[in-house]
Amino acid sequence: MSDRYQLWGGCFEEEPSAVLRRLNDSLPIDSRLYREDIRGSKAWATELHLIGHLSTQDNEAIQRGLDEVEKQIEREISSKGRLYDSEEDIHSVVERRLKEHAGEAALRLHTARSRNDQSATETKLWMLTSFERVKNQIIRLISVMLKRAEQEIDIIFPGYTHLQRAQPIRWSHYLMSYVWAFRDDVIRLEEQGNRLSSCPLGSGAIAGCALPIDRRRLANSLGFQNVTPNSMLAVGSRDHIVEFLNWASLCGTHLSRLAEDLIIYSSQEFGFIQHSDQFSTGSSLMPQKRNPDGLELIRGAAGHLHGDTFAFNCILKGLPSTYNKDLQSDKEILFRSYDRLLDCLKVVVGTVATMKIDADKARGLLSAGMLATDLAHALVRRGVPFRRAHHIVGAVLRRAAELRCDLQQLPHHEYLAICSEFGTEEELRKIFSWESSVEQYTSEGGTSRNSVLRQIRELKQWLQNYNASICDNK
Repeated sequence: MSDRYQLWGGCFEEEPSAVLRRLNDSLPIDSRLYREDIRGSKAWATELHLIGHLSTQDNEAIQRGLDEVEKQIEREISSKGRLYDSEEDIHSVVERRLKEHAGEAALRLHTARSRNDQSATETKLWMLTSFERVKNQIIRLISVMLKRAEQEIDIIFPGYTHLQRAQPIRWSHYLMSYVWAFRDDVIRLEEQGNRLSSCPLGSGAIAGCALPIDRRRLANSLGFQNVTPNSMLAVGSRDHIVEFLNWASLCGTHLSRLAEDLIIYSSQEFGFIQHSDQFSTGSSLMPQKRNPDGLELIRGAAGHLHGDTFAFNCILKGLPSTYNKDLQSDKEILFRSYDRLLDCLKVVVGTVATMKIDADKARGLLSAGMLATDLAHALVRRGVPFRRAHHIVGAVLRRAAELRCDLQQLPHHEYLAICSEFGTEEELRKIFSWESSVEQYTSEGGTSRNSVLRQIRELKQWLQNYNASICDNK
């Protein structure tokens, strides 16, 4: 019998073919889970010891050996960038190396455990830790945007619908529209964390564990809040990964839409935003170019995030119950989406923090036609039904076009000829003020100064409470 240590193969006479190994081996991907694999293995050994299936001597040898294996792997990845072991996955690598340090005791570690529940547990552990890094980047982005919104509260620029000039709004009101979206992203991710925190370990390959382990004690030792309620569900479900991928694609959409706005606003046709050198690139041919490549890459990355979500759902939709090897691709897609999203968040944080806004250029894009709604509101305040007021202002716009002037330049008598309710010339001219326009939207969530400041205060309070809860949970 061969002394070669592996997790399976006792009834096989031949080795897997090289082409199958290329398709099957996952070590280049799941080596990322070495800390989680070791953490789960240490907890499993402790539980085996507590129920009397692992001696004190063997448990101590395994615990010490796993500590050494972790240091060893960490050094190799740090110096070489990857592992070069011949085993197919990180589980095999850890157990083989453990045998070098713990001897025969290592052969007892996998008692009543399957790679099915082992891998599912490690992935969840990794996700619980990694969620915090993603949330921290979104919190950084929220903080940066809140600071800008507060400092740039008095900048007024055109708001757009259908990419056409619509109404004047505060720049800070625009920024807050994304801050609220990112706040919701944080809340959604936290909601996932509660469902994610259920431990699969102890579910075995499909039927459960034949030893009298205490799964709740085991889960608590690993930091989980609960245990999975069914062993078949535990090893076969990847709903938590689907949920994360769906969330990542939505967060990516928010980033992409913000990126698109900032790309447009920095174009020469708009030109009231300039991106810093750190987050811009140039042209190999045209010396004058300043390209927002970082934002464009984020816009493209959102497509990849959507694609990964769809791809993984396609993998899952036709699988029979419990574990199938198709599920091995879960980590490849999960890690790829996670890395891509984290990089995108970092680029957006840097871009928003360092960009410059030209307040005068932004205000210069405003045009009198954008106050057409204000004219209608003025008529409504004098008792004219809105539908009639809307039609009247349409007639005013048509007359201004005939005279080749804008609404502000249109003579007062032309207004009165269309509708006497427009009032005196002084009353009419007061309507043509950007500050007056934005200040009339005092309702909650509006673009008046007080309304925007109220939004900022509310988000700052949420941020303060969030940070306090993080500190309390540490």
